[in-house]
Amino acid sequence: MSMFSLSTDAQAQPFKGEQIDPDVTSGHLTHLTPDQQSAFAAFKDIIAKANLYSPQRPHPVHDEPSLLRFLRARRFEPQKAYKQFADAEAWRKKHNVDALYATFPVDEFERARRFYPRWTGRRDKNGLPVYVYRIASLSGPLQKELNSVPPERRYQRIVALYETMTRFVLRLCTHLPHRTAPTPISSVTTIIDLDQCTLPTLWSLRAHLQEASALATANYPETLSTIAVVNSPSFFPTVWNWIKPWFDEGTRRKVHVLGKDPGPTLRTLIDPKDLPKPYGGDLDWSYEDEPALDDAAKSVISEMPKGPVVFEDGEVRRPTAPSDATDTPSTTNP
Repeated sequence: MSMFSLSTDAQAQPFKGEQIDPDVTSGHLTHLTPDQQSAFAAFKDIIAKANLYSPQRPHPVHDEPSLLRFLRARRFEPQKAYKQFADAEAWRKKHNVDALYATFPVDEFERARRFYPRWTGRRDKNGLPVYVYRIASLSGPLQKELNSVPPERRYQRIVALYETMTRFVLRLCTHLPHRTAPTPISSVTTIIDLDQCTLPTLWSLRAHLQEASALATANYPETLSTIAVVNSPSFFPTVWNWIKPWFDEGTRRKVHVLGKDPGPTLRTLIDPKDLPKPYGGDLDWSYEDEPALDDAAKSVISEMPKGPVVFEDGEVRRPTAPSDATDTPSTTNP
């Protein structure tokens, strides 16, 4: 992959501003226009006729907020949404995702969290979970450990963590009080920290980062609401040129580059008590820490559970493998 200067196309560049105020309701449940309602009904009819969805016996990831993510990703065009949904369902079957998640070893799952965006345990002003990804933390011994994991197992780890985000974190946050209730929470706010991150480190991690991005874009669409890039170095335009092809235009518009003093802007999106101190808030939390749950979350789950879990009917539960699963994924603990 070659390096070029940052494109002059304004639509392709990340946003720079003093306030972040994302629209987290348009195209979501309880805020659908009549045309969107019609498109949603048509989409559900199409996937039902294709035997990919049953309103009487929906799959755990076929709830309405999840289905709407595919429709929003395709601008409410039912046939295009059907194509992506069908491809994602084929992908889930190929990788036996339900069985993978249900049988993933707890200790390996917890170790895998260190390589990917981590939930702080807090939410932004709209109720969306706040994640942090500190790229420099993946250098040195941790990067060697990551590279030692066989590619197939590394891929499975990414899948398991996305299942946790969509089946546990987002659903827990939907259950908690939030500004846009009763609209479900179906996406996250992510802070990407480039502090002390060198160009060689980013270059060495490009395959790892691209793999995770491609997996999410195809199979977990519309799970990113706001992406705040903080502590961006002088070479960020080069980095942005690498990574912008990984995302569609809609996702690129969600990127905000905040530089070395992100606090004033981030506080327009995240209350100081829920914003980690390194980014201008009051929360005593760093990337290596476990989620620091707020009082509302503690009243429901007490503490962050270990390993693969789902949030259903107001309770934390362990995922169950489908009874018809024939190929249980490897649970080798590398």
